[in-house]
Amino acid sequence: MEDQVYEFKLPDLGEGIHEGELLKWHVEVGATIREDDPLVDVETDKAAVTIPSPKGGRIVELVGKPGDTLTVGQVIARIETDETASTPPPPAPSAARPEPAPAAPAAPAAHAPAPPAVERPAAVPARRGGPVPAAPATRRLARELGVDLSLVPGTGPGGRVTREDVERFAAGRGTEPSRPAAAPSGPGAPAAPGAIPYFELEPMPDFEQWGPVEREPVISIRRKVARKVTTSMIVAPHVALMDDADVTELEAFRRRERERAGGKKLSLLPFVVKAAAACLQKHRMFNASLDPQREEIVYKKFYNIGFAADTPRGLIVPVVKNADRKTIAEISEEIVSLATAARDGSIAVEDLQGSTFTITNIGPIGGTRLVPTINYPEAAILGMGQARPQPVVRGDRIVVRTILPLTLAFDHRIADGADAARFMSDLVRYLSDPLSWLMESRG
Repeated sequence: MEDQVYEFKLPDLGEGIHEGELLKWHVEVGATIREDDPLVDVETDKAAVTIPSPKGGRIVELVGKPGDTLTVGQVIARIETDETASTPPPPAPSAARPEPAPAAPAAPAAHAPAPPAVERPAAVPARRGGPVPAAPATRRLARELGVDLSLVPGTGPGGRVTREDVERFAAGRGTEPSRPAAAPSGPGAPAAPGAIPYFELEPMPDFEQWGPVEREPVISIRRKVARKVTTSMIVAPHVALMDDADVTELEAFRRRERERAGGKKLSLLPFVVKAAAACLQKHRMFNASLDPQREEIVYKKFYNIGFAADTPRGLIVPVVKNADRKTIAEISEEIVSLATAARDGSIAVEDLQGSTFTITNIGPIGGTRLVPTINYPEAAILGMGQARPQPVVRGDRIVVRTILPLTLAFDHRIADGADAARFMSDLVRYLSDPLSWLMESRG
């Protein structure tokens, strides 16, 4: 039985995840590895994962070094096995591109037709100044079809170039060069950076002329956060509504329950999660997303509440699934468990997906209020400040009450100010008067 070289491609890392950062190899070239032994650690924008070896054998090649970005489907290792492989072992250059064969006719024209296409679309100059937002699979398709992504008008959120955009551009270039220029008039075109008035990235100044600087690459979660909040701020018109909840009685109840449970951790966050889920059931526009391609509002009939967790790797949003059907004690235990897993890097990808509404709590760190950025494509996000004693007027007296500052930032395309006021009014009432919440609660 002759040795075969098995090419291991980066597997699917979860829904919507197309790439990851290489953290560490567990083996070296020439080493022997067994099936299911740890091979490589990869960090996605969701979590850090250890990928096991699918085969046993000798490591022939490891593709990439720590800090490199790996894309799903990319060959990351070659393993010499003594099994009869089901796939032939061609050398790396030819093996890495088995699928592009159908696109071969377009390959010779990859660069020749580019000049005419450059001159036709009016948006070309605006698209060539910076990186083009596109998934790795879309970039591969563009390379296979010989398409320059900087010339393709993006119809996805935030001007993101989709597979359909690339295919449409390639088809138009081959048969009717003027067709790509028609794309900006479509319904998705206003989201493209070149089509947003006054939106143009200016070159960064040379900061070293004023003093020493230190540069480090934007990698891992910080890179994902940067992309996410930029998309959110550009695509979703943000409006913020602020109010205060008098949580004096709720805070007293929380302290009693914590003592009764022997000091077990119980913060205000689980109460706010549960109250928010109840409000979302009454005000469905805040548990929705706007689909710009179909021009539809998607109302979700499930209530998964994400909460922002500050970790050594950056901001991560674990998700409490079906918060409306869980007790406050269950929500509290889940928050503690998810936050711990997020901080030590062991959180599962599925625990970071599916949120319909997000809460960010700066209270434990400090600060009175914040205006958070919507966790796009959600419709709203709730910001919690620090609950603290404050003087409050009650009738003709000034009394000290525990006040929790709240900020609701929402997508004005989906909801109006009056909608937000009604949502916040219910939320404040539930937190200030827990008995009214119990009277209205169905689950």
